[in-house]
Amino acid sequence: MSLDEIIKQVESYDCKLVEITGGEPLLQKEVPELALRLLSKNQTVLIETSGEQDISVLDKRVIKIMDLKCPGSGESHQNRWENLEHLTPEDEVKFVIKDRQDYEWSREVIKKHSLEDRLRVLFSPVWDNLDLKDLAKWILQDKLNVRYQLQLHKFIWSPETKGV
Repeated sequence: MSLDEIIKQVESYDCKLVEITGGEPLLQKEVPELALRLLSKNQTVLIETSGEQDISVLDKRVIKIMDLKCPGSGESHQNRWENLEHLTPEDEVKFVIKDRQDYEWSREVIKKHSLEDRLRVLFSPVWDNLDLKDLAKWILQDKLNVRYQLQLHKFIWSPETKGV
């Protein structure tokens, strides 16, 4: 689809909130322009990003939901730490936590970068790997100012369902 076709499709929904996600959207060179055009039409634009691409290419008004990959993912070497400098109080950082080691790593990253004071922090358990109650208990014990996020689509539909 062209950018014009995407804009037309979005306009047909008559909504004011657009979230760009799916894989890593910033691998698509047109995404910053798409976001800018949506913003110019008074849309609220969110982008979910793995955090491995440069987010400074996005207009400051775009709300970024950026992952910081925990060691348990095998992808923590991909974290682009300089992206933290480009986040605003409207943005979010998400940690997908596999086990206690990932939790402790995340807690230290939050502290080191003063994330709780700067923006919203999300903790999400790896599906079918970490007991939901354990993560909730650790957050409460440490009095972390984070939002506990579950992958609701996996509760509503089968975890294997794609495109929801």
